[in-house]
Amino acid sequence: MAKTPENTANVTGNVMMYENPQPLTKDKHAKFGVKSVEKPFTFMEKSHFMPLTAVEFGAACSSFPIIFAGDDKTPLAVMGIRGEENLFVKDGIFDNSYYMPSFARRYPFVLAGDTANDRFVVCVDESAECVTNKKPDQAFFEGDEPSKFTNEAFEFLKAFEQDRRTTEAMITRFKELDLFEQKEMNFQGNNADGSLSEKQKIADYFAVTDEKLRGLDEKTLKEFMDNGYLSVAYAHMVSLGNWQRLVNMTLLRSQNETKKA
Repeated sequence: MAKTPENTANVTGNVMMYENPQPLTKDKHAKFGVKSVEKPFTFMEKSHFMPLTAVEFGAACSSFPIIFAGDDKTPLAVMGIRGEENLFVKDGIFDNSYYMPSFARRYPFVLAGDTANDRFVVCVDESAECVTNKKPDQAFFEGDEPSKFTNEAFEFLKAFEQDRRTTEAMITRFKELDLFEQKEMNFQGNNADGSLSEKQKIADYFAVTDEKLRGLDEKTLKEFMDNGYLSVAYAHMVSLGNWQRLVNMTLLRSQNETKKA
């Protein structure tokens, strides 16, 4: 059963896509819940990348490039080339032909740090269009207790947090073995006269390479096979073939924008 925080919870931190995450409490949200909206994924339209957990790599690798970014080597699903453009969302609708990261599927709920009590608490984005206190389709509370809907959301959040921590442990191991190499993605198209256009850099990122994996000793390879790291690494490498898909999708959207102008 989901435990909701007291009103004294001191929640800190910002989360991408969330405008106003607040601790979910019975006193404040007794009449709140969620409703169906016409454009349910507007909240992620401007997110051209999204955090991904290791357990998702297998399902996500056929949809978009999965990269590692920054000093922390954070795994990211690349969902657009241009800033603030998610190629997989159009007019608030997500293209279900592709994989949707758990980071987005948990919305409008999120776990946040309560520094005062050294714990995580369940929060809800009060600014989400789907959140309402006027006859919600799914209520957050039933009497004094969290509803079945809220409890299921809480279980999803717990699983996501566990997957996130497992992913952090994997990244730490990859760093210890120096498996990351810096890469860049470039695009070079054709001019109207058929000549090649100037090369444009799309992204700088970190990747795990087959060469690095082949250099591991037998003991480490067995470790990677036993804990699933090897399949995660190869799913990541397979996913990089999707860069061209993003380029093609961007060019098509740009052409459509030009026609409408």
